[in-house]
Amino acid sequence: MIPRQAEAYIRSVYAHFPVVFLTGPRQSGKTTLAKALFKNLPYVLLELPDQQRLAREDPRSFLMKYATGAILDEVQHVPELFSYLQGVVDDNRDVRFILTGSQNFLLNEKITQSLAGRAGIVTLLPLSLQELSDKIPATQYEAWIVRGFYPELFNRNVPSELFYPAYVQTYLERDVRSLQNVGSLAQFSLFLKLCAGRTGQVLNLSALAADAGVSVNTSKAWLSVLEASYIVFRLQPHYKNFNKRLVKSPKLYFNDTGLVCYLLGIEGVPQLSTHYALGALFENFVIAECYKQRLARGKRDGLYYWKDNKGTEIDLLVEDGNDIKAYEIKAGRTANTSYFKNLIYWDKLNGSTSKSTVIYGGDLSQTILGYRLISWKEMVSEF
Repeated sequence: MIPRQAEAYIRSVYAHFPVVFLTGPRQSGKTTLAKALFKNLPYVLLELPDQQRLAREDPRSFLMKYATGAILDEVQHVPELFSYLQGVVDDNRDVRFILTGSQNFLLNEKITQSLAGRAGIVTLLPLSLQELSDKIPATQYEAWIVRGFYPELFNRNVPSELFYPAYVQTYLERDVRSLQNVGSLAQFSLFLKLCAGRTGQVLNLSALAADAGVSVNTSKAWLSVLEASYIVFRLQPHYKNFNKRLVKSPKLYFNDTGLVCYLLGIEGVPQLSTHYALGALFENFVIAECYKQRLARGKRDGLYYWKDNKGTEIDLLVEDGNDIKAYEIKAGRTANTSYFKNLIYWDKLNGSTSKSTVIYGGDLSQTILGYRLISWKEMVSEF
């Protein structure tokens, strides 16, 4: 198993809460990590029909079998357990349950009502570049983008061209039908591909719905399914402190670039290198890395982009309290002074240049015009 950055945070949550929710997309390594960290706890897979039946028909007896706690995998299949878990952990504060699931627990009202104050939530996304840092020096960034970051791609060396078709098929058949009444899987598949083509763009639900041939409400519902299953995330705009007309719609990104490449029909580095979406995919690659690293430390918020009505844009703002770091993201491998144009404008509004940086596709980090230009390889330590 590849060590995960979230291990220390999970142990901290485990020490303070009787219930730990470990969420994230399918195949992100939740089960493997839970078993590795909590070897003393019995393991129960609630995707199995017999286990589901036992848990549903007699939840008290089911939980009594695990007096000291257990790992309950894919627990979203039996949401009835949440109310009963409340009584178990209230009666015995020494009991510990690890609940894993491939749907966003924060959207489940039964959890927020039954286990408020009793549960800590950890989100585990596919592997980060930080977790694979020993492999970085020998590879160009395009290879990382196309390959993707799901653990199966590395633990078992499953080729991307085999992994992603099976992943999408399984995802469509299981999660979509369990979360949303989708009339046509083919139409939803088209919607998913259209989302991939809008990676890094300001989200326009009306245009997305029109292209997919569905209503705006359906588009909203389907996008919520993708978010709840940790396929996509929205980067919210930052529009504080400035008296200007700013774009206030979120931008759309995927949690894994390999999946985007598959959906766009990109099969290898040569094709990606000349593809129209290269810049957007590199941007997604960088922002997803920052997002993964922050989630591994328990930070769910604090990432934004900024854009005014004239088109001036900052790709990524990282906010920690009153501290804001601005990043421009460029796929090019050659240093260019034009990379800093928007940062210069941004810093005039803020009165500072010390925290503004360009992350680019080259190998050499340097200082230009008083700004940092850092290689994509060094963003691992940057975030």
